[in-house]
Amino acid sequence: MAVMARKKSKVNQSKKGSKYIYFFGSGKAEGNAGMKQLLGGKGANLAEMTNLGIPVPPGFTITTEVCDLFYKLGRKYPQSLKAQIDENLAKLENAMKAKFGDKNNPLLVSVRSGAAVSMPGMMDTVLNLGLNADTVQGLIIKTENERFAWDSYRRFIQMFGDVVMGVPHEEFEHALSEKKKQLGVKNDTDLNANDLKDVVRSYKKLYEQHTGEEFPSDPREQLDKAVGAVFGSWNNPRANKYRQLHDIRGLLGTAVNVQAMVFGNMGDNSGTGVCFTRDPSTGQRIFYGEYLINAQGEDVVAGFRTPEPIL
Repeated sequence: MAVMARKKSKVNQSKKGSKYIYFFGSGKAEGNAGMKQLLGGKGANLAEMTNLGIPVPPGFTITTEVCDLFYKLGRKYPQSLKAQIDENLAKLENAMKAKFGDKNNPLLVSVRSGAAVSMPGMMDTVLNLGLNADTVQGLIIKTENERFAWDSYRRFIQMFGDVVMGVPHEEFEHALSEKKKQLGVKNDTDLNANDLKDVVRSYKKLYEQHTGEEFPSDPREQLDKAVGAVFGSWNNPRANKYRQLHDIRGLLGTAVNVQAMVFGNMGDNSGTGVCFTRDPSTGQRIFYGEYLINAQGEDVVAGFRTPEPIL
């Protein structure tokens, strides 16, 4: 049976006062669970959890209407979107007591997709956004963890290069593997801060070779390009094929969720994972979960490391 979205009235992109962004954080959200068509499933549920008092990292959701307009306007944004992003970034900075692009107290964000109907793995994500040569030093000072900061930076360059600019993922992986081979180590976690600095330099060279430009240092430029990449992924071949196979029709597009980063790669006392209220393989009504120590979310799903069960 077809998965159909509720029909929406045509959006007038020139209409004054159009609200394109919904904030969530500090125990209060502008959206709720009933707004999936506008905020996507992820954005609506983040808003609902925030309203319930669950300690969700704050952020904001750019609506599915913007994705619809993005394509109708020839891959351009409605005029008021930039100002609304700036306004909500300021709210996020206030909630996190950090500043986007600040060299002493940097705010880093994730940028994720989220349509009204779940499409796992079909669209794009960028993590650790906001890092550059200055903010990585600020992150070192803020966390007193040099290895973590450089690991986050190399992850960001790899994800941004692959997702936003189309630099082949395997070339980044090859550069990382060569570094480990050179040092005679097996795991990413065996690389120290100086090793990761070398990896960052290699990644930046790869980026420049493929794109013809230097890796962007302005966090606001990074954000604009990442948001555009998520909207662009709505119509990538795998997302289109997924909707075709599952007979998903009538959606406006994907929302974009910009959220304060939380980190699982700060050492052996941090980690990342996924959990379910049912076993995803059998449907049995039991708690099911997997985790990795000293890792970020993409490590769990990428298949490079084997997660441990949450017992």
